[in-house]
Amino acid sequence: MGITQLPEECLSHIISFTTPRDACRSSLVCPLFRSASDSDVVWEKFLPSDYRDFLSQSVVFPSTTLNSMPKKLLYFHLCDNPIIVADGKM
Repeated sequence: MGITQLPEECLSHIISFTTPRDACRSSLVCPLFRSASDSDVVWEKFLPSDYRDFLSQSVVFPSTTLNSMPKKLLYFHLCDNPIIVADGKM
C-alpha cells in the first residue's frame, strides 16, 4: 500500500506532527497531500492550545469570524499580525 492510498484524515493527522513549513511543503506533492495539509486538523495543532481564549477577548476577531476562518488562514494572519495579551505583557 502506498502512502497516497491512505485516507485524507490519516494524512492530515500525520502532517499535524510536522511543522508549518513542512505542512506547506507537503502540499506540493499531490492534490491529496494539498487537501490533507490544508485541513483545520493540521493547522489547529500549530496554534497555541488556548488560542480561542485570547482571541475571544480581541476586538479584531469576533467569535463569528473565529469560527468560520480556516485555521491555516488564522495561523498566517497571526504570524503577520500578532495580538498583544496579558495587559500588553505578552
